Amino acid sequence: MKVEKIMVVGAGQMGSGIAQVCAQAGYDVILNDLNLQLTEQGKNTIRINLLRQVNKNLMKTEEMEAILSLISLSTNLEDARDVDFVIEAAVENMNIKTQIFRELDRITPEHTILASNTSSLPITEIAAATNRPEKVIGMHFMNPVPVMKLVEIIRGLATADEVYETIETITKTLEKVPVEVNDFPGFVSNRVLMPMINEAVFALYEGVASREAIDEVMKLGMNYPMGPLTLADFIGLDTCLYIMETLHEGLGEDKYRPCPLLRKYVKAGWLGRKAGRGFYEYK
Repeated sequence: MKVEKIMVVGAGQMGSGIAQVCAQAGYDVILNDLNLQLTEQGKNTIRINLLRQVNKNLMKTEEMEAILSLISLSTNLEDARDVDFVIEAAVENMNIKTQIFRELDRITPEHTILASNTSSLPITEIAAATNRPEKVIGMHFMNPVPVMKLVEIIRGLATADEVYETIETITKTLEKVPVEVNDFPGFVSNRVLMPMINEAVFALYEGVASREAIDEVMKLGMNYPMGPLTLADFIGLDTCLYIMETLHEGLGEDKYRPCPLLRKYVKAGWLGRKAGRGFYEYK
């Protein structure tokens, strides 16, 4: 199946990154969100990312402008009526995602593939909201999207082989590495990563060490580029909590129980970098 036009639903950190790499690969991209301010912020983020490459002489200004010209803005899902492929990157909430997929199923042409960038929710359940479960698939990018090479590709129970092969090919055209993962809560990346972060929060909660010490041990001892608490702030503590709750509910094991300190910070609005405060303070 030939894909030429893509809609990305959600213009936040992940959605804008996905739109950027799709446009860099030469696809026509529609960046969609709830209002014009959000979509303009998303496109401005892309411009800033590309400008960094221009300033480092990794890209010419003309190339940057050509990439940006491939990205149009939308505040209406009806604009998906002539796209070949949709990547949903909305908030990590099953009710919101199923509503979006229900609408996209109604709006898009019969041949259109619908993908979700969910980091933990079951693809089979999302697909069940549509009349085309065979054309629904998971495409989990890593953050920051323009830099990270991995994309987890997740088949739902009904995902067709042809759809998987198409998405695998598209992933490679984006200069990413596709890895097939089965449809389990958290897939592989977050099933392994989030309990590690959660355990680091427990270590802080129980007074095992300071936040700086915990991060330093993991950086110097395990050669991680950043410590788990710094990483949690970067991801967003609300996102970390939601994924841990999904793992706990989906797998039913106490080892996935979110740390009370993580819950406390989220309730306080200390969500990490985006809020100016999480485990660390940010100006």
